[in-house]
Amino acid sequence: MQHNGAGESPNGEPPPLSFSAAAPLQMATSRVRRFAQEGRTVPPQPRVMVVFSAASDTENQRDAMSGADTGEEEYRKPAIPVPNLNLGKSLRTLDAPEEFPEVIPLNVGGTYFTTRLSTLRRYEDTMLAAMFSGRHHIPRDAEGRYFIDRDGAYFGDILNFLREGELPRRDHVRAVHREAQYYAIGPLLESLEDTQPLTGEKVRQAFLDLLPYYKENLERIVEIAKLRAMQRKARFAKLKICVYKEEMPITPYERPLFNSLRFERSESEAKLFEHHCDVDVSFGPWEAVADVYDLLHCIVSDLAERGISADQQCIGVCDKHLINHYYCKRPIYEFKITWW
Repeated sequence: MQHNGAGESPNGEPPPLSFSAAAPLQMATSRVRRFAQEGRTVPPQPRVMVVFSAASDTENQRDAMSGADTGEEEYRKPAIPVPNLNLGKSLRTLDAPEEFPEVIPLNVGGTYFTTRLSTLRRYEDTMLAAMFSGRHHIPRDAEGRYFIDRDGAYFGDILNFLREGELPRRDHVRAVHREAQYYAIGPLLESLEDTQPLTGEKVRQAFLDLLPYYKENLERIVEIAKLRAMQRKARFAKLKICVYKEEMPITPYERPLFNSLRFERSESEAKLFEHHCDVDVSFGPWEAVADVYDLLHCIVSDLAERGISADQQCIGVCDKHLINHYYCKRPIYEFKITWW
């Protein structure tokens, strides 16, 4: 409560005050009356805020302080409450599984197909079975066909396998194998991998895995041939490529003495035969029954897969002198890469 010492009531007396401490209040009131009776001027009193509180008011004061803290906490709260968002909820869910007709019209990359729902659900662990399970939304085109954003050139082969287990013809095997990987049709993948040309590809790849840096060397052939053709403004480019099977160079006279595929020499002797032939790219050595001509066929066919025409012919051997009567006899082949 506030008390202004200069404030008085209209009758010249100070306004009635009520304090819980009576003694200090009576002394102050009698002093003011005495100054008024004697005609003395009441000296100006400074404006002071005086707060009297009894012991019974202590708890009220504490409540007021706790109320101030509560008010501060309320002040710190945002003016607009943040809604309680359930972020775990899916953005779009189906109230009920979607129902499909027995006959399904399809639009696969602009190619139209019609098949039974049971055909698409033939194998449970496939993408098609999951798409038409009713748990997922499938877009439709303007005519109401279910749309699959995939090239439809080989989708007919996919349907034929789902219908009757029919495999595609040989020239479609590689492409259908890629589509079967996309749709995750495991039985079709297994069947295709046991037919040509994929079976032969697996055997061929097992041989190429024995060769160090085969893919890197293939890329190097393409880069060197392209650079030389551009520098010379030529239609083709020629490269020298060494293809050798034995780990160590040997003379024709030594070959009948060894029956194993690996030619063994001591470590000290091996260092005497270490050298690099003066060629652009080298392939070898490897340990397998497949010989040099098998590897040459792989190189030419892999370049043809990339649309690059390559011809090769043997132009001799390295014939570099190593030590004593030993000469390098690694064969050198000339590759002619034609660009147009």
